[in-house]
Amino acid sequence: MSMAELRDLLAELGFANVQSLLQSGNLVFDSRASTPARLESRLEQAAKDRLQLETAFFVRTAREWAEIVAGNPFPDEAKRDPAHLVVQFLKGAPDRGQITALEQAIAGREVIRAGGRHLYIVYPDGIGRSKLTNALIEQKLGTQGTARNWNTVLKLASLAAASSP
Repeated sequence: MSMAELRDLLAELGFANVQSLLQSGNLVFDSRASTPARLESRLEQAAKDRLQLETAFFVRTAREWAEIVAGNPFPDEAKRDPAHLVVQFLKGAPDRGQITALEQAIAGREVIRAGGRHLYIVYPDGIGRSKLTNALIEQKLGTQGTARNWNTVLKLASLAAASSP
């Protein structure tokens, strides 16, 4: 699906100021909906109904984006190697036991820190060959997730802040 199709879908649903970041599947928009979870459900249903696409949406407010950036527990890695620092955005917040299970499953030098509905991950040896995959993360945490590298996180935070009232 093109970003234009996705932007059009959100505009048809009544969202304002819809912007996309490159061809990344990331959108920034204004909404009066009460919670990110409600927005996620609405977007997932609309994608299914109108585009015959079953996919997960991960919605964060401009304030949440700012908190994610400010709360980064890996500031040195963010400066030195932002492409190997990612934020995994989660549908639900894992509990301590799930986080411990994920930490114990790490086979390489990756390091994680959990924070509510997101997870910071440093991949010092690269992401492509890491055994710490999205599938493993979702299995151990019991929730869906999608990751963005630190450069993308900063770009989206900037877009969200610029469009926020």
